[in-house]
Parts: sequence; structure tokens; C-alpha cells
Amino acid sequence: MRVRAVGLFEEGVSNTEIARAVGVCPQSVRRWRRVWEEGGASALRRRAATGRPPKLDDSQVEVVRVALERGAQAHGFEADLWTLERVGAVVERETGVVLSRTSVWRLLTDRPGWSLQRPERRAVERDESEIARWAAHEWPRIKKGGR
Repeated sequence: MRVRAVGLFEEGVSNTEIARAVGVCPQSVRRWRRVWEEGGASALRRRAATGRPPKLDDSQVEVVRVALERGAQAHGFEADLWTLERVGAVVERETGVVLSRTSVWRLLTDRPGWSLQRPERRAVERDESEIARWAAHEWPRIKKGGR
């Protein structure tokens, strides 16, 4: 939109007409024109997002990813299940950087692109064929004899 507005600035089109053509409010066009007059078209180019830089650089994220892929038990945890606290402990051990639970969540979901996985709630000893046999043979027998 700003690049299109620059072309219209150079043609001498009014701010109101540019706003209508580009689909923004006239105040934005006035601001763009002021920036364009002071710094040219390059001043209106999109800039990188500002803000606090991440605590972990890409190489540290890779170290954490490799460590997490080894599994929780490889890091001394009893069950092979990751929690935010456990991941935070591994991040601190591997990189020396302490992260809050929120930052650990963001680290896992934004950078490596992992998602929340919940374990299924069922017994390890569960035998599907025995359950099917019981439902087919025992349950009808029990149901008949109930009255």
C-alpha cells in the first residue's frame, strides 16, 4: 500500500484520493507523505519487527532440540514425559539460560514448531482382543442373566 502511495505522491494526487485508492484513512496517507518527503521511498519500506531479542540464539535452540529428542529419561527424569518445568530445567542445564514457563512454551511452539501432546489415559496392560471377546461373549450372557 505504501509503495503504491509513493507512486501516487509522485503523480501529485491528493491525500484524500490516495486514501480512497489504497483503502486506508487520510491520516495514514498524511503520515506516509511526511515520511516520504523527509526520507524518500526507502523510508516507507517495511522494517524488521522491533522488540526484545530472544534469550536463545538459533544454535542454542538447536542444542535444546537435540537434548529434548533424547527423551526425558536420558536427562534423569523418572518417566519419559516432558513438562514445561522439565524442559526449562534442561534448557538451563544445556545453555545456562533460565526461562519462565511462558517462555518455555513459546520456545517449544514457535521455534521448533512442536505442539502439545497429551498421553492417552489407558492402562499399559490393556488387551484389545480380550476386551472384544468379553464384549461379544461375556457381556450378553451377564445382561441376560441380570433379571
